Amino acid sequence: MQKFPRDRFDSIPHGMDRVGAHRAPARRGRRWVTFAWAALATVVLAGAGIAAVAAYNQRLDFDDSALPTAPASAVPTAEPTLAPDVTVAVLNGTSTAGLAARAGEALTEAGVPVGITSNADRNDIEQTVVYYATADLEGAARGVAQQLPEAEVRLSEEFGEEGMQLVVVLGADYADAVEQ
Repeated sequence: MQKFPRDRFDSIPHGMDRVGAHRAPARRGRRWVTFAWAALATVVLAGAGIAAVAAYNQRLDFDDSALPTAPASAVPTAEPTLAPDVTVAVLNGTSTAGLAARAGEALTEAGVPVGITSNADRNDIEQTVVYYATADLEGAARGVAQQLPEAEVRLSEEFGEEGMQLVVVLGADYADAVEQ
């Protein structure tokens, strides 16, 4: 270890604790200010990165006019048919007594084989819906829906699990149409 002669840098005024040559004492709270700036920079950079990724994936829409619009196209559906080998269950989803029986008779007259007519679990259904259990029964479901005023057609595996392939749930719209 070498010893150097004392010079003016070795004289430190009283009350000042220096470590090494030319270092001033650290000011109080300086570390918190540095931490705050680092946290702010992190938040800004993370937000800018998220916005950039969202804009790149077209999930963030800045200008509607700049995006190309696709022409509206019809969703392909199956042609309505009558399937004489598939029986239809007709359920009354309203409080109108005998509605399922009347709809069952109308469907039978139209050539649709009706298996059961009964009440649904609920009696506050608004829209009449023909449910089909598998995709290959969509045409048969559309054929049944043509016989009912304003009926919708939906795929639902729930009834298929109970052994019913086509199920009509009558709603208030059907009850109103029949009573007129």
